Amino acid sequence: MRAATSPLLLPGLGYSSVALLRNHITLLAVARSGIAAVEPIEGEGMAGRRGPVKSAVRPSRSGRFSDRNLELVLLLGAVLICCYGYAETALAVSGKLSPSMALTCLAAIALPVVCHGAVRRFAPHADPLILPLATLLSGLGLVLIHRLDLAYAAHYRHAAVAASGQLVWCVIAVVVFAAAVALLRDHRRLQRYPYVTITVGLVLLMAPAFYPGDVYGAKRWIFIGPLSFQPGEFVKIIIVVFFAGYLTLRRDALALAGRRLLGMYLPRGRQLGPVAAVWILSLLVLIFERDLGTSLIFFGLFVMMLYIATERTSWVVFGVVMFAVGAFVVGSFEPHVHGRVVAWLHPMDIFLPPDKRPAGLVSDQAAQALFSFGSGGILGTGLGQGHPELIGFAGRSDFILTTVGEELGLTGVTIVILLYALLAERGLRTALTVTDPFGKLLAGGLAAALVLQVFVVCGGVTGLIPLTGKALPFLAQGGSSMVANWLLVAVLIKVSDTARRPPPVPTADVSAAETQLVRP
Repeated sequence: MRAATSPLLLPGLGYSSVALLRNHITLLAVARSGIAAVEPIEGEGMAGRRGPVKSAVRPSRSGRFSDRNLELVLLLGAVLICCYGYAETALAVSGKLSPSMALTCLAAIALPVVCHGAVRRFAPHADPLILPLATLLSGLGLVLIHRLDLAYAAHYRHAAVAASGQLVWCVIAVVVFAAAVALLRDHRRLQRYPYVTITVGLVLLMAPAFYPGDVYGAKRWIFIGPLSFQPGEFVKIIIVVFFAGYLTLRRDALALAGRRLLGMYLPRGRQLGPVAAVWILSLLVLIFERDLGTSLIFFGLFVMMLYIATERTSWVVFGVVMFAVGAFVVGSFEPHVHGRVVAWLHPMDIFLPPDKRPAGLVSDQAAQALFSFGSGGILGTGLGQGHPELIGFAGRSDFILTTVGEELGLTGVTIVILLYALLAERGLRTALTVTDPFGKLLAGGLAAALVLQVFVVCGGVTGLIPLTGKALPFLAQGGSSMVANWLLVAVLIKVSDTARRPPPVPTADVSAAETQLVRP
């Protein structure tokens, strides 16, 4: 049974963790006040309905700290929070520190230093908040997975340990991050081969449908011997690169208005072709792979980037209607998708007798998630004091947010969502600051990909939308997700480095200088 805890009788452990997170968020907010801001200036840039706009960057920072030194200080704060959470979890559960804590804390210090060194060397003008935010989220993920390992070991026999494997994937992700920051000299190079990019993306997107492996009802994995990976995590980055290049060339045609209906300009018929193609492809993913999350992210990315490029609200309305109709039709006859919808509409019916349950309702995870959030209250039960094992096998994946809700409470969930929001805001700020159209769409698309994935995961766990099974970025267990999200951060850092780079100092024209006679 899940213990009900009153918010007035909480142990001090949960409050101290939340307090540390809250203080770090305050430091991040204060740091933003000195970071370069964007001011619209009439001139050049991406043109829209309201005319051309140019983004100018004020001087990056004045005072004692440079951007890279500020980044280093924030990284130190993120590491301290993660090490404290790791120690607090072990002390709350077993009363003693884990033997592997020294190695984990050493890795928690070394990995951000490697990332910081790569950024300082190859992207010295990058946004100083992006790397600390990603580091803090990844560290919190390691703390939560360690907490779940302890809970599963205490209640299930032969429970696998996942924290050590996740730490190995963090090392691999850091190596990929450093390599991407070092090798990607200019983000505009990604625009050179759009059709090769989309070909690779479509092959990875459709590959799980032809693979015999079927995990938990949705085909989203590819197995190669003992290894497995989720191609959909990398496809979102590839798709953003292609859409950015495609919309840079076609945005003027797609921005043309058609007939006016209910206060909106409908798109012209000839411009519906690309949207219809992406819509059909997303439905094919939903039908053959039974992956609602990937289908939603794939189509939602295109619609959001289309809005960024054209500023036409009608594209957003038209895209939402198209996906809603398609998902309703597919959910009516595809059993797995239909079961997701039934679990969303009737989560508590799982506790009825089997003969009275709705058809397709087979899991109590949605109900247990709601119980977790309810028992957590405002400040939570404290790390190590909840019952996350009741969620089952999915506790380390999309349902990892329920552990935050139960043991850190509504305050902890709010802070985690604010961390995601701040990371996305820095991506959108980069999109506003960078001057080239491809960079604007690339940074905006990467931020939109992060927002969409966080929305579909958090919305599914909290009961806002049906469950999708996607991994929560940086927090959830999964090598594919960790490596792909750190690759996303690397590309975003390179774009922000270009956006915040000061203009070159003009050289003096010697030929235009006045001739002076110098007498001995």
